[in-house]
Amino acid sequence: MKYLFLTILLLLSTITFAQNTTNKELWWKRNNLRVIQMNLPDYEAATIHADSVVEDLVKCSANTLLINAGGIMAFYPTNLDFHYQNPHVKNNVLGDIIRKCHEQQIKVIVRFDFSRVHESIFKAHPEWCYISPKGERIINTDMYVVSINAPYVQEKSFQIIEEVMDKFPIDGIFLNMPGYQVNNPYEGKYHGIDQNEFDKKRFAAFSGGQQLPTEENKADPLFQRYLEFKKHTVEDWSERLHKLVKSKNKQVAICTYSDKFVDIIRHESQSMTTLPYWPYSASDNVGNAVNSFPDHIISNASIQQISFQSRYNAVEPQEVQIRLYENIANGSGLDMSMMGDMRGYEDERNFEVFRKVYAFHKKHEPYFGKYKSIAKIAVVAPGAWPSGDPMQEYRGIQLMLREAHIPFDIIEDGQIHNLAEKVKGYKLLILPEITYLKPEALQVLKEAVNAGTHVIATNRTLFDSPETLQTLFGAKIEKKDNDGAGNYLVPDNRAIFKSFAGQKMIFWKFNLGLYDLSGADQKLLPVLAKGRPGPPEIIGGHDPTGYYAMGIKNHPKSKALIFPVNLGKIYYMHGYQEHKNLLLDAISYVLPENTRQIRTNAPARVETILKEFTRNTVNNNNSGQTSDGLILHLINLTGFSGNTYFEPLPLYNLNFQFECEKKPEKVFSLASGKPVKFVWKNGQIQLELAGLNGFDGIVMEWN
Repeated sequence: MKYLFLTILLLLSTITFAQNTTNKELWWKRNNLRVIQMNLPDYEAATIHADSVVEDLVKCSANTLLINAGGIMAFYPTNLDFHYQNPHVKNNVLGDIIRKCHEQQIKVIVRFDFSRVHESIFKAHPEWCYISPKGERIINTDMYVVSINAPYVQEKSFQIIEEVMDKFPIDGIFLNMPGYQVNNPYEGKYHGIDQNEFDKKRFAAFSGGQQLPTEENKADPLFQRYLEFKKHTVEDWSERLHKLVKSKNKQVAICTYSDKFVDIIRHESQSMTTLPYWPYSASDNVGNAVNSFPDHIISNASIQQISFQSRYNAVEPQEVQIRLYENIANGSGLDMSMMGDMRGYEDERNFEVFRKVYAFHKKHEPYFGKYKSIAKIAVVAPGAWPSGDPMQEYRGIQLMLREAHIPFDIIEDGQIHNLAEKVKGYKLLILPEITYLKPEALQVLKEAVNAGTHVIATNRTLFDSPETLQTLFGAKIEKKDNDGAGNYLVPDNRAIFKSFAGQKMIFWKFNLGLYDLSGADQKLLPVLAKGRPGPPEIIGGHDPTGYYAMGIKNHPKSKALIFPVNLGKIYYMHGYQEHKNLLLDAISYVLPENTRQIRTNAPARVETILKEFTRNTVNNNNSGQTSDGLILHLINLTGFSGNTYFEPLPLYNLNFQFECEKKPEKVFSLASGKPVKFVWKNGQIQLELAGLNGFDGIVMEWN
């Protein structure tokens, strides 16, 4: 009996060890993804060939393929009568691709899209599909948008995933267009809240008998309840999917655009349809996700197409190059999404960029993917996919900091309460038009200020929380929406506003909120009236209005500054240095030691991203608790003209100085492989870089 007990104990220990080992060896945790997504049109299933697909992946140094499997249509022979079969599919081409990818150590993530079904499925089961408040369907040719709460998504989708997992040794699943559909994005048309009977019944059960709203009105409590319902139902489906997939194989990664019950969060850098273009898309996306969801792997896809209407025309090669290098610099792997496979492609201009950057990542893999931020400032993002005025304000603030080479992290507004200790660790939080925070997040914000974290808020930030505005900033709104065109601001306190030599007035445009700042300790930037418009002979009359565009409230250990104006938007849209200098001077005032955390003669169009790194190797299980050194990423954006991407200008004789706690054993350039001149003294390092082309990573390795 004694030996039997020992045998069982040993067996259990072995099983436990094996499970722990498996958990540690989840393949995506290396964070070294080099993904190529082949979004296959149905007809390419007839011409695609496993050998050529794998050959192209190998040439590009890719280690992961993302390719169609099912949902809208099956790209394999399916046995399910509710799963529309792609008529162009050749026997087992998907299986051949997976097998031959694995022979080259390339992982395969298969794509599912459960947002639509073929017309034949719709005719058999119209009750599975979306219906608008006007009784409309959302249709793309012969594909009908489904309802998330109907049986196709709630039941049949799981059977489709099970069939694929049973047929093929896949490494991951990617879910495209998950969640509720109210738009036809391919035609740019809004249809409204789904009124499917299954949605009505489930919402009634969730809400205690209430009826589905028919309009999206944030002021309507019923719509707010509906938003809770959507969140609950999406997370419920995601949790069930997670349980199914992991019960069959823990080594299969789940990838999509959300964070709950997901292993890899995917984001997208897409072309923009409006000016100004945003060359920091990848830094924005990855920086937001890696800091907001530190337990996840992030994969930010460079979307090749210019638009849904122009899928076969790719964005400019230099734009793609910037995106990919920004991915690397901020802690993501590489990811690109294209229409079809690489053979006979309609626009091959970017292929050389893929091969160059992917090969660079493969060669220098130990220096990528395991990073720790050195930033003392965090910018709060208005969600993962910001839009409208909040997006413009947010991007403008980012632009000011990036051009000034000031390191900062990004944290999504909805994650503040989940990252309380991290948030409290920053010396400065910037809130660019963060109009709403959860009560738990407001409490974290107040605790951070009390503990010594400074805060700068702009425009309509926290307008729906008068108590917080008064407590933190001593501010009370009189008129939050006010056209500031024609008004001027006076940079009055030159001890704070040190960048305005020779300038007495600053023009304004866009929103200029009228706030009562009597509760603040200082009122600055007096607002001057619009005056008399007209010919030169009659202009003038810009008298003080009694309002101010900045308030400072002193707290025992920190300061809270508020700019009730579109400070970020005006810079994002127009780029006048005077508006940027308002923020930079404010930062210098509250954080004088951080004004130039990175001191450099590099142009503003050189993006500087400084990280601590831990070597990312197969045998290194250190997740970043200790650092192996610093790496300074330099991304040359001098070729970006505002609406065109040219080749970057070569730069010479660049100098950098910043904190470096240990003297490096060696300093070298990843781009050239050559040593970089440096001087280290008293915890500071000075670097001299002879030249910079498109990108470089300056590695400072410690003992």
